[in-house]
Amino acid sequence: MKQLEKITPQKEDFAKWYTDVIKNGDLMAYGATKGSIIFKPLSFGIWDNIRYNMDKEFKKNNIKNVYLPLLIPESLLQKEKDHLAGFNPELATVTEVGGKKLSEKYFIRPTSEVLFADLFKNEIESHNDLPILYNQWVNVLRWEKTTNPFLRTREFLWQEGHTMHANSLEAKDLTYSMLNVYKNFVEAYLAIPVLSGNKTEHEKFSGADFTLTIEAMMKDGKALQSGTSHYLGQNFTKAFGITFKNKNNEEEFAYGISFGISTRLLGALIMTHGDDRGIIIPPKIAPIQIDILEILANKDKHVHEVALEIFNKLSKKFSVSLDSSEKMPGFKAANSEIHGTPLRIEIGPKDTLKQQVILVRRDTLEKIICPLSSLEKTVKKLLIEIQNYLYLTAKDRLLNNFIEVTNYEEFKNAIQNGKWVIAPFEGTEEDEVKIKEETGASTRCIPFKSPITIKSKNCFYTGKKSNRIVVFARAY
Repeated sequence: MKQLEKITPQKEDFAKWYTDVIKNGDLMAYGATKGSIIFKPLSFGIWDNIRYNMDKEFKKNNIKNVYLPLLIPESLLQKEKDHLAGFNPELATVTEVGGKKLSEKYFIRPTSEVLFADLFKNEIESHNDLPILYNQWVNVLRWEKTTNPFLRTREFLWQEGHTMHANSLEAKDLTYSMLNVYKNFVEAYLAIPVLSGNKTEHEKFSGADFTLTIEAMMKDGKALQSGTSHYLGQNFTKAFGITFKNKNNEEEFAYGISFGISTRLLGALIMTHGDDRGIIIPPKIAPIQIDILEILANKDKHVHEVALEIFNKLSKKFSVSLDSSEKMPGFKAANSEIHGTPLRIEIGPKDTLKQQVILVRRDTLEKIICPLSSLEKTVKKLLIEIQNYLYLTAKDRLLNNFIEVTNYEEFKNAIQNGKWVIAPFEGTEEDEVKIKEETGASTRCIPFKSPITIKSKNCFYTGKKSNRIVVFARAY
């Protein structure tokens, strides 16, 4: 029987806590290649649910799934110089096959803009072919120097959407729409509140005219970019010659966008909801929503019969697991908690006599005595309550962690204390770089709507008047 190791408390060492939770929760194992991980059933089950439910949202927007090759020829990548420069330090290159040098280098995809651009060039002739709305669920490779499970690994899983349009207005509208799809999904399913807005020029995606982002706050106060949507304009279409004949029969360059989320969301989920007992998975995204634990069934065989009956009934509407092993009750409970199952049902000899079970919420650890006659109704109610509680708790934490500053000293103190700074900012890209070097904080976004009332009219860094409100935070 696997022994559960002690989890380092969050307040003692958050980074160590995160590693302990992942290790004890059977979420991943380290891959044979440095910087890679193996997604175990629990983490891949969460990702599977993300993929399944998100894909339904894409289909509502008429987005179709495709699959493009893993390798990108160097000659193709060279066509978009800004894009290549943005990824150059992370590119993994194939130069030899079967002991023979290749005549051209091939790069393992860090993203697929250039491959989609090459595809679109051959798909589009007239405005009647537009819009084209494609998406793919794939793995990508970026040779990161510093890695952290789920948050930053060299190989990871993601979704990348790429679309082509006949006019900029339609393309921009979809750029914003897809960010809203992400925001609504992450908040509704993962119970993670996010701040949405524009990236600054310094932080935008290489090759984009502008980038939109949703930013989530982890329990340690750091930000995690949780989804992005990029308006590419004609940057890629001009580089790749993607043209169409418009309604006036004139040749025109198409307008593109791209958007993506990744398995970083698993890290976001762990660090938003997890506690010192392990991960807590929101019911709407949990691979297993309910654990049924038989207590001392070896002393009373009737316990197993009742537990099996409950399992068969609940599994028609919920995702349920039944632990009928002879492991100790304390181990079973701790095992359920560390794996983040939203709700567990404990049933022992005394419970069967009273025609009841004990329900234990993973979020609050509250124990509820529930008659068998009202079990299904109570379970449904509790799962909704748990989902809402996780979201509202995280939302309170987010809103209470913003602070306005009026000068750089206040800024440095706020960042040092793990706050998200929100203030007018008129600094340059060079100023952003300097601020990050000195404080570790980067611009997270220019929010669409400020979460707090901003009183200052002047930039905290330059002192100049500014109407541009920017959020800074340390980030993963």
